[in-house]
Amino acid sequence: MNLIIQSTLKTLRKSQILLDNLSNAQLSDASVSPYYSSIGCHIRHILDFYDCIFNAEEGKVDLTARSRNKAVECDCGCAADYLTHIIDKLNTATFNIDDVVLVTDDLGLGKTEIPYTYGALLAQANSHTIHHYAIINYIFDSLGIEINDDEFGYNPTTPKEISTE
Repeated sequence: MNLIIQSTLKTLRKSQILLDNLSNAQLSDASVSPYYSSIGCHIRHILDFYDCIFNAEEGKVDLTARSRNKAVECDCGCAADYLTHIIDKLNTATFNIDDVVLVTDDLGLGKTEIPYTYGALLAQANSHTIHHYAIINYIFDSLGIEINDDEFGYNPTTPKEISTE
């Protein structure tokens, strides 16, 4: 299996650990300032990004055409099903990682089409996921939720603090 897909699967599996250990109330709690977004909102957004990749038509991916299923934001079971669907798609992907795909996105000034490879798009999706995990970490802290994963929300290139003891 390709290294990019393996890395992506490793990152996404952290979502399952969260979903297995959160209640629906914790998943949907949007009480944390300044953005008042929930953990579920971020999980749904992450999975929607991947879903867009797998809904490619004729070598085109539209990242603005997300499904935005609100049930994913408030139901751990629904979110877990969506995650399983995305992981299954990654495990059975038939595209060539080096093939060019035209990606539609809105970078703030309207939609634009950008040529990527599937590998570059998946690498972006992986980094995007880690970025949202970092935001989820802030929500965890504010809600007093602890997870046992020192790497959750950190990019693999983030320098690790070295103990001097």
